[in-house]
Amino acid sequence: MKPVISALNAWSCVVVSVFAIVILSIIGGLFKSNHHSMVGTTKDPDNGPAVAGSVFAAVIVYVVFLVFCGFQAFLHNRQSKRGAISLN
Repeated sequence: MKPVISALNAWSCVVVSVFAIVILSIIGGLFKSNHHSMVGTTKDPDNGPAVAGSVFAAVIVYVVFLVFCGFQAFLHNRQSKRGAISLN
């Protein structure tokens, strides 16, 4: 199987996805627990757990990105270890 995206794009996507999963998981956890920093003022949403559901849905999207880009990076590593000729 051949990679669909370049190695640089694959590794960049992996890094961004891991960062997004960590940050959004923390934000979702704060909303789910109705932490005062997230739902403490009048301009904040009233239903923290509902917002947390949306944030965790975004986490699932980034997990899918991570799996896809990680697989693409794996394909690039496998292809480069076969001795394929590449011009740098």
